[in-house]
Order: sequence, then C-alpha cells, then structure tokens
Amino acid sequence: MELLQAIETRRSIRGFKDTPVPEETIRKILQSASRSPSYTNTQPWEVAVVTGKKRDELSAILYELASSGVPGNPGFPTPASWPAEADRRAKEHGARRFNALSIGRDDAALRKELRLMNFRFYGAPCALFLFMDSTLGSWSTFDMGLFTQSICLAAHDLGLGTCMHASLANYPDAVRGFLGLPDTKTLVLGISLGYPDPAARLNAYHSTRMGVDEFVRWYQ
Repeated sequence: MELLQAIETRRSIRGFKDTPVPEETIRKILQSASRSPSYTNTQPWEVAVVTGKKRDELSAILYELASSGVPGNPGFPTPASWPAEADRRAKEHGARRFNALSIGRDDAALRKELRLMNFRFYGAPCALFLFMDSTLGSWSTFDMGLFTQSICLAAHDLGLGTCMHASLANYPDAVRGFLGLPDTKTLVLGISLGYPDPAARLNAYHSTRMGVDEFVRWYQ
C-alpha cells in the first residue's frame, strides 16, 4: 500500500473478527512505529500488548466499572469546553453516526450500549495500552500522538484495523493494577487491534473531514 493511500483510507474500525493477530505481526507493527519522531529522540512510549485470557479479564474489569457508572480519572481529562467550530464538528459527527445506526436522540439505552462497546474492544482480539512516564510533559504527549498514528498506519498497511479509545484510559488505576504497573506510568489511551469485520454495522459509517481551504491560510 502506498503511503498516501494508507493515510487517506485509514479509519477507525468498530467491528472486528475474532481471528487472533500473530505475535510476529504485532511486533512488526510496533517495530515500524518505533521509528516515529520524538523530541530529542526521547522515545517516551511504553506499550502493553493484551491478548487471549488477559484480554478477556481486563475487558470484564473495565466493562463492569463503566457499566456501573463508576467515575473515571483519566490522566488527560476531557476538555471542559471546545471552540465553537470544533464543538459543531463533534456534535455533527455524533449525530451522523447515531443516524447511520438508527439510534434515536432520546434512546439512552442504545447510546449507553454503544459507548460500552469500547470496553469490549469492539470484539478485537488484541488491545494495546500506551503509557508514558508521569514526569514527562507536553512534548512527550505530542510524541505519543505521532507514535499512535504510526501504529494505526502500519496496522492498516498489513490489512488490520485499529480503533483509538480515549475511553480505555478512563480507569488508569484499574489498568495499571491489572498489568502490575506503577502509578508513575500515565495511561495515554488504548487501541483495539484486529482484522476488520466488513459485516459489522458500525463499520458502515464513515466520518467526514474538512476541506483543505477550511483549515489552511496561504501566505505568498
């Protein structure tokens, strides 16, 4: 797959086959992603790969916390507000997705069910949890974003799909405790990884993007 094609066709997958992803494939993805740039080559990323029985156990823990309404304490809290245009795009995106799934605005039960699917990893057989040391700052957070994008593009190139979940970082204490990691490791996000299921209804929805002239100013 050509690089531009990979960038333009990558999308969040929310329905996976239960086919296991070979360890050598996961290693190849992470090895490629390790070439991502970072501030003064600090390479702040740390990754936990969770599959098999451990994947099921951690999913059950997170699902129980979320479904019970336990408040989260993510290392990167959701912004209290968004700029007007960003807020508009987010709301339009949500409305289009619910409409594509025939979920009504007032159907709280189905909306909750859709949200909780995050904690089932949308059926993906592999979940990646990305951490960085808690002493690191904004530049390292930026680097983690670069690393995350590289993972998703490498997976896409190899015929796999990914979904980046901010929600999987809602319960960092539970994740760290399960994985035996210290509190000094900040959980940035989780990524579901697996082979896309083309029959999954959630995969029929495609998000939109702004045109170039909507976000670029030219100075000549």
